[in-house]
Amino acid sequence: MNPQTKIAVVTGAGSGIGRAVALALAGAGWSVALAGRRIEPLEETAATARSAGAGDTLHVRADVSRPDDVDALFSAVRERYGRLDLLFNNAGTFGPRGVPVEDIAYDEWRSVVDVNVNGAFLCAQAAYRQMKGQDPQGGRIINNGSISAHAPRPHSIAYTTTKHAMTGLTKSLSLDGRPYRIACGQIDIGNAATDMTERMQAGILQANGELMAEPVMDVQDVARTVLHMAELPLEANVQFATVIATTMPYVGRG
Repeated sequence: MNPQTKIAVVTGAGSGIGRAVALALAGAGWSVALAGRRIEPLEETAATARSAGAGDTLHVRADVSRPDDVDALFSAVRERYGRLDLLFNNAGTFGPRGVPVEDIAYDEWRSVVDVNVNGAFLCAQAAYRQMKGQDPQGGRIINNGSISAHAPRPHSIAYTTTKHAMTGLTKSLSLDGRPYRIACGQIDIGNAATDMTERMQAGILQANGELMAEPVMDVQDVARTVLHMAELPLEANVQFATVIATTMPYVGRG
């Protein structure tokens, strides 16, 4: 392994934004550990990286809501690469769609919190420990937030609540990481074109009760933004970045 090669962990790397970011990092010469709950999509991401002649990849099946899985993931990264320069804390779930507050089952609520909050914390904690203890010290954590951390959609209370929590995680990590050269930023994304956002183009409930098709943007625009954040020197940090489809109904009233 070239000692100049940067090492990244990307959670939720089997599809969507996670896959796009993992491929962008690998294409820029990073070695990337791909993490996700299902091994087959991770293998597909790794195969795509190999076919493009990108950097080295390692794929590890991990459910980020399970502490033992997270420990095993970061142990595998440490064994393979010896250090860690970046965590893209991306794994997440929206949870029940279109369900009013009064009808959400506790198990549905808990499953969103377990992945989006507890999983993000567990991965950030493991990355923080590695970055604090390694030589040279330091690294970067980028959390995948959401524009839901600023403005919710109807019937999205579980997802929206967890994305507000992600902002608190980002700020606390930024503060606590200062003495150890650990930078932490957050990217809030609106309507990147992935399987998860196909319904946006078919019509989605708006705050005024109407259904409306929403524009989307190329997921590669998100990947390029994360790559820019990742490749800054540790003396500089993008604390919060908001990347949205330009004409989506986010800025304004409605």
